[in-house]
Amino acid sequence: MAGGDAMSGETLVALSMILPLVGALGIILCGRWPNLREAVTLITGAALALVVIGIYQRLGQGDTIAFSVLEPLPGLPIAFSVEPLGVLFALVAGLLWPVTSVYAIGYMRGHHETHQTRFYAAFAVSIASAMGAAFAANLFTLFLFYELLTLATYPLVTHAGTDEARRAGRTYLGILLGTSIGLQLFAILITYALAGTLDFRAGGILDGHVDPAWAGVLYALYIFGIGKAAVMPFHRWLPAAMVAPTPVSALLHAVAVVKAGVFTVLKVTVYIFGTDFILNSGANDWLIWFAGATILLASLFAMTKDNLKARLAYSTVSQLSYIVLGALLANQMGILGGALHIAMHAFAKITLFFAAGAIMVAAHKTEISELDG
Repeated sequence: MAGGDAMSGETLVALSMILPLVGALGIILCGRWPNLREAVTLITGAALALVVIGIYQRLGQGDTIAFSVLEPLPGLPIAFSVEPLGVLFALVAGLLWPVTSVYAIGYMRGHHETHQTRFYAAFAVSIASAMGAAFAANLFTLFLFYELLTLATYPLVTHAGTDEARRAGRTYLGILLGTSIGLQLFAILITYALAGTLDFRAGGILDGHVDPAWAGVLYALYIFGIGKAAVMPFHRWLPAAMVAPTPVSALLHAVAVVKAGVFTVLKVTVYIFGTDFILNSGANDWLIWFAGATILLASLFAMTKDNLKARLAYSTVSQLSYIVLGALLANQMGILGGALHIAMHAFAKITLFFAAGAIMVAAHKTEISELDG
């Protein structure tokens, strides 16, 4: 730890998760005074952005930041550490939250939305979950925050309270919890049984512990079990969630949810399997076709959609599989390209959704065929 620094790296990582939770509490307490409530959101967002930038600077200085909080199961601590992939994800979520908040305030007021306090509070809890996932030091911790993120975003998806919104919420929870508990958790248990650890390690932990012939099956359990990465056929939750207000779409598609999915795919690829082991065992051979098919099919689906947000949703499904494809290539350029595309797609897609929301608030148009003249 650099001696003269006012705040240790561990404190900054803890703050990145605690700040949004404190913000959520402040939002609930200030619910009766909209201006104050929004001020709490913006101040918390700005503070989190500064904290994440501080963590990035520590990483740049070569500081090693790693600590565990408690150990609910022997050998499976809830632990956090800072590495480049996690910092990239944290920067995307931390820097885009205040931006989304500024937009959300204008949108929610312009649209006279109800339940705004619940909206901002759930948004803050979602960001806290994303931070926990970003800095998770092992698969156990990452899985906990991954699930927490699903539950925290559920009230946002069903925000409108209509039958359509509730139906979308059921699809959202059903697919995301179904894949994560049915496939991903199963894969994590197999990994722990084989390797005896779930820690993220450079070069992976599975080499020498799993028969190369079975590596592809285990890898598939992860790729499809990480439902937030939206590889077909487990993509339907994403277009379904389009009933939510536009700032929520921005959160789902750009800031936190889908990025947590592809981030988890990259973490599993690099730190659990290891790229050398994937290439040597051929674990990626047939999975590449699923990613490629998703890129093509989702783009074709997008072209058939007249609803602007639905088109952007299918475009997201396609773009996410570019990142998954980068991970599945299991070489340096693939991983680097995939990691960079997390940031690139986040900024591009958030801008597109903001535009869609602005058109809806200003011109009350939602279909592409109406955008003439």
